[in-house]
Amino acid sequence: MAPYFGGRIGTDWRDSAPWWPPEPTPPDGAPNVLLIVLDDVGYAQLGCYGSDIATPVLDGLAAGGVRLANFHTTALCSPTRVCLLTGRNHHRSGMGRVADLAIGFPGYWGTPPRENGYLSEILRAAGYACYAIGKWHLSPEDETNMAASRATWPLARGFDRWYGFHGGETHQFVPALFHDNHAVRPPRSISDGYHLTEDLADRAIEFLGDLRAVDADRPFFLYFATGACHSPHQPPPRWLAPYRGQFDVGWDAWRSAVFERQLAAGVLPAGTALSARPAWVPAWDSLSERDQAVAARFMECFAGFLSHADEQVGRVLDFLRDRGELDNTVVCVVSDNGASAEGGAEGSINDMRLQNLDPAGRDELAARIDDIGGPLTHNNYPWGWTMAGNTPFRRWKREVHQGGVADPCIISWPAGADRGVVEPGAIRHQFAHAIDVLPTVLELTGVPAPAALDGVAQTSLDGVSFGYLLGAGEVGGQRAAERHETQYFEMLGSRAIYHRGWKAVTFHPVGPLYDDQNPNAPFDEDVWELYHVAVDLSETRDLAAEQPDKLAELEALWWQEARRNQVLPLDNRPLWALVHPKPDRRRPRSEYRYTQGGAPVPESVAAGVRNRSHLLAVDVVAGTEPDGVLLALGSALGGWSLHILDGRLHYVHNLYGKERHVVASSAVLSPGEHRLEYQFTKDPGVAPGGTGVLRCDGLEVGRGVIPRFTPSGFTGTGVGLTCGYEWGPAVGEGYIAPFTYGGVIRRAVVRVTGPVVRDPLAELEAILAEQ
Repeated sequence: MAPYFGGRIGTDWRDSAPWWPPEPTPPDGAPNVLLIVLDDVGYAQLGCYGSDIATPVLDGLAAGGVRLANFHTTALCSPTRVCLLTGRNHHRSGMGRVADLAIGFPGYWGTPPRENGYLSEILRAAGYACYAIGKWHLSPEDETNMAASRATWPLARGFDRWYGFHGGETHQFVPALFHDNHAVRPPRSISDGYHLTEDLADRAIEFLGDLRAVDADRPFFLYFATGACHSPHQPPPRWLAPYRGQFDVGWDAWRSAVFERQLAAGVLPAGTALSARPAWVPAWDSLSERDQAVAARFMECFAGFLSHADEQVGRVLDFLRDRGELDNTVVCVVSDNGASAEGGAEGSINDMRLQNLDPAGRDELAARIDDIGGPLTHNNYPWGWTMAGNTPFRRWKREVHQGGVADPCIISWPAGADRGVVEPGAIRHQFAHAIDVLPTVLELTGVPAPAALDGVAQTSLDGVSFGYLLGAGEVGGQRAAERHETQYFEMLGSRAIYHRGWKAVTFHPVGPLYDDQNPNAPFDEDVWELYHVAVDLSETRDLAAEQPDKLAELEALWWQEARRNQVLPLDNRPLWALVHPKPDRRRPRSEYRYTQGGAPVPESVAAGVRNRSHLLAVDVVAGTEPDGVLLALGSALGGWSLHILDGRLHYVHNLYGKERHVVASSAVLSPGEHRLEYQFTKDPGVAPGGTGVLRCDGLEVGRGVIPRFTPSGFTGTGVGLTCGYEWGPAVGEGYIAPFTYGGVIRRAVVRVTGPVVRDPLAELEAILAEQ
C-alpha cells in the first residue's frame, strides 16, 4: 500500500504541490518527565520516610511535592521496572520474575511484547526526546552480548540514547557499561576517583545538554535508574566517614526510632503498629561486640551509598534548575522493591560466594572489616538491617508481605503546584502501584494512551492514574475515594491480593532460608493470612480465623486475577531456572576463539571452564616489553587470568575473592612469535581442584596445584571474558587492570576438554526437588 500523500503529484514540478508528513508534536506546555528509579531502597530508608540517612535532595522533592505512603511494587527488580514502563502487570509483560530467571511460559519469558508499549515509545511518538540512564535489566541474559539481537534493549523500546548496564547489579568502581548498543569501558579509573553514580549523572547532563544545543523547546523523558542501592554497596570513600558510628545503636533501636518519626510525620496512619522482629533475625544485643562492629560497618556503607546517590540526583536537578527547566519537569522517584535480604543473616562480602555455597564466616568478616564497601568486596548487609529498612513492615524483597512490596514514591512538579495540580508537602494514603505511574505521567503530560504504536495494536492498561491524589480540593487529594481497588501480587510462589482495604497473603519459600517451611510443599498447602490493611497497614493482626468468608472471597479473587494475567503456573524454583536455562540455539562446541581487544563476552555465553578440564592457547608476537593480559574472565571478586608479568607467563585463579592460586613461569619470554598455553586437568571424581601447567612453544615452564576451582560462577557484576586486557579490578596481584597486552595476539583459543564434574547449584536444586 502506498503511503498517504497530502500534496499533488503532476508530470513535473510546475503542476505538483509538495507535502511533508506531519511530525509528532507534544501538547502545548507539555512538561518534561524525569523518572528516578532507586534500587533495593526500602520503605524506611529515605529521610522523608523516617530515616536518619541524609537524603536532602529527595527530601526536598517531597517537601515541594507529594509522598505516596501506600505505594506498591512487585517485590523484585525487572518485574517492577516493566510495570513502571508499560502500565501493565508484570506477568502480562512476560516478566513474572527477573529477566535472568526466565522460564518457558508466557508470563515468564522475560521479553515484554510489543503490544505492551513502553512509556518511552508512547512519549517519543508524541514528540518527546527519550533517554535512558543506568540500570536496564529488561533483557534476557542471553541477549546482553554483542552477538545478540538488540530487540529488547533501550534503543529498540523507544529511547533515543542509553548509557548504563544490563543485569541486576554491577561493580560501582569498574562497572560493565554499555553506550547505546555497544559495550564500553568506564571513562576513568578507580585511581582517578571514578564512581558509577557520578558517571550516570554526568551522562544525563550530557544528553540533556546535547538536546538543548539543538532544540530549545522539545520536552524530554529521562529514565534515570541508579545502581544504588543494590549490592555491592560501594560508596566513594568520602561518603564513608560521615556515617562512622551512626548505626552502632543496632537495628532494633534504629527501627524503633524510625517508626516514631514515621508516625510523627504522618507517613504512617495513626494507630499503625510496628511489626514484631521475626525469630530468624537476632536481637542486636545478642551479637558480640565484634559482630556488632561488622554489622554496623555494613550499614554505614549502605547509608553512604544512598546519600551519594541523592547528591548525584541533585546534580541533575541543579542542571535543570540552572537552565530554567525544573519548574516544568514532572519528577517521579520510586524504588523497585523492598530492602534486600540477599546478604544473609550475617552479611556478605561477595554475593558469588553464596552462589558457590561458601559464604564468609564471622571471623573472616571481622578480619576484612576495612575492605567492606571498597572495590575488593561485593558487600550486602545482614538481614537485621533489611528488616529495619522496611520499617514498620514484615519481610522483604522477593516476598509479597508489605516489606517486599511497599516502597517510597515521590511526585514533584513545581509548575503543577503553581496551578493547584500538586499540593506541596502532602502525604497520601490511598493504595497505588507501579503500574499506575505510566497512566499518571500520560495524564500530567496530556498525552493520550495510543491504540497502536508503530502499527502494533496496544493492549489495555492495568494501571490507574493517581493524578487525582496529587492536588487538594473537595474531590481530590487526601479525601478522594481510592480508585485502584484491586491488585494481585505473585513472586516466586508467594502470593497476595489487595481489594478495597483488605489483603490476603501467603508466603511460599524458595529454599531452606530462615524458617522450617518446606519449599517443595504443594502450593495448596500454603496458609493464607488476612489483614484489614485499611486500619492495619503493617499486617500485624491476622483475621483469617475470624473472617473465613472474607479470606475465601479474596483467595478466589486472586485465582481470577492470576488466570487473567498469565501468572500460572506457580513456580518457586529460582535455582531450577539457573540450572536449566532457556534452550541455546548455538550448536555445541568445545573450542572458542577470541579476538584481541574485543568486547567482553558475558560469562553465560563464554567458554564454560568452571570446574572442568580445559586449555587456554594463545599465539602471540611478543615485543621487547611483553607484559599484559592474554585472556581473562572476571575481576578481583572472582575469575581467572592468563597474563605476562615481569616478562614471565602467569596464570591466576581467583576463588571469588577469597584466595588466589598462581601458576608462574620461571623463564622470561623472549621477543618474537610464541605459542603460550595453560592446561588445567581436573582431579578425578568430585574433588574440587586440579593441576595447572604452563607451556611455551610446547615446553613446560610452570606447574602448580589449584586446590579448589570455582564451581558455580566467577563473578556477579557483569564482567565477562576478555582478550588482550582485563576489565578490572585486577584478577591477580602485581598489576593494575586493564593491563593491556602490548604485543600482537594472532590467535586465542579456549578449549574445554572434560565434562562438568561438580556444580553445587545443580546439586542443591536436585536436593530441594527431592524434599
